Amino acid sequence: QVQLVESGGGLVQPGGSLRLSCVASGSIFSMDDMGWYRQAPGKQRELVALITTDDRISYVDSVKGRFTISRDNAKGTVFLQMNSLKPEDTAVYFCNAVVTPVSGGRIRAKYNTWGQGTQVTVSS
Repeated sequence: QVQLVESGGGLVQPGGSLRLSCVASGSIFSMDDMGWYRQAPGKQRELVALITTDDRISYVDSVKGRFTISRDNAKGTVFLQMNSLKPEDTAVYFCNAVVTPVSGGRIRAKYNTWGQGTQVTVSS
């Protein structure tokens, strides 16, 4: 089974930066779209940034110009560089990916999977 593990969250002052990483582990044939979502207390989970296999990128309007998503396909990793952080960026950030696994020597059906989340707190 494929697992996604996020890291890099923490407490940062307004205007500061953090870099989130998400590493996929397991028997993987390929990874399609990868993205970062966030969920603040009392709010719905929202898509923050998405990167496709051919590096087409999209961002939610509130982070454009401040956040940058990137991926390393060879390492099964997706990153989120977050600059000029604001208190309203405070949330649990989740990694998401569409993966095609290998099991028993065979390529299996692709599915959508999530990481466990990493807390980002922006506060003075």
